[in-house]
Amino acid sequence: MTDYKEPSFANSVTLVATREIRMKLRSKAFLISTGILMLAVLASVLVGGLLSATTSKTDVAATGAAVTFAEAIPGLNVTAVDSVDAAKKLVREGTVEAAIIPAEDSGIGVSVIALDTVPQSLVAQLSTSPKVELLDPSAVNPVLAYFAAIAFGIVFFMSAMTFGTTIAQSVVEEKQTRIVEILMSTISVRALMAGKVIGNSILAFAQIAVIAGLAAIGLTLTGQSSLLASFGPSIAWFVVFFVFGFVMIAALYAATASLVSRQEDVGSATSPVMILVMLPYILVIAFNDNPLVLAIMSYVPFSAPVGMPMRVFLGEAAWWEPLLSLAVLLVTTAAVIVLGSRIYSNALLRTGARVKLSEALAR
Repeated sequence: MTDYKEPSFANSVTLVATREIRMKLRSKAFLISTGILMLAVLASVLVGGLLSATTSKTDVAATGAAVTFAEAIPGLNVTAVDSVDAAKKLVREGTVEAAIIPAEDSGIGVSVIALDTVPQSLVAQLSTSPKVELLDPSAVNPVLAYFAAIAFGIVFFMSAMTFGTTIAQSVVEEKQTRIVEILMSTISVRALMAGKVIGNSILAFAQIAVIAGLAAIGLTLTGQSSLLASFGPSIAWFVVFFVFGFVMIAALYAATASLVSRQEDVGSATSPVMILVMLPYILVIAFNDNPLVLAIMSYVPFSAPVGMPMRVFLGEAAWWEPLLSLAVLLVTTAAVIVLGSRIYSNALLRTGARVKLSEALAR
């Protein structure tokens, strides 16, 4: 008869993490929701590229000196003809929308011939515009900045909510069914918590990597490489901040869920963590054009995974700021893991009434 040998902490964590991953991958709801999210990301990129690529040009006929004039204007598809009569013929046939012909009495040296209505878009294109000097040519388009804020905010919010809720429900389910008592006979409480956090973190990171990959492929295929290049540094920092920010949130979800023993109480127990996840999403959308708010967000650990990548994208962060913000996040994550582990260990085996936070923190 051989003596039973308790598995090491590393082996225990690996076993729990593997179990969490397998259970999640067997969930049809998770697979379907992930598939829909991936398709939505790819579709949005492809549709945006197709719309930008299919911007229609105005078909016009031109003759004489008007040919050179028309060819110099962006957005015009010019058909050169030998005479004004030939240009009029193309207009009547509907081959072109209008004709541009030389006109000495015109302020711009040409006039337009149309069939039955004034071609307003063409007239606007022919209008003389003043020279424009940009004081900040490198500034990010406000519309693009708004969509970047939505992208960073919603990816972090959805991932943290989805996997954080999964961790919380798993913790309470094991308490409610007494499975945790069986698990505790073979592995430590800290190993169980670490396995849950690591397993779900791996799934979250994999999901983010696939989303980033699909977005990159879509932007490349639709000829939006310049847009991809502008997002590159901020996406890289987002991934780094997401890794540690998600571990911190996951540890909080596991710890707060261990305070209750019924699924009905999970929402109330984890609501403070849910608020911490929602606030960055709301703030980055509402204040994506406010440098002060974004600067504060980039140094608050719970909002840094959204705030700092946004500042990098806008070009508002100095080279050392992401490093300092990451250091603050690392220290906070380590502290949260230590406190969360204590709460989890003290509350996991206590069933019945909700465990008070002060009691869970007591040694």
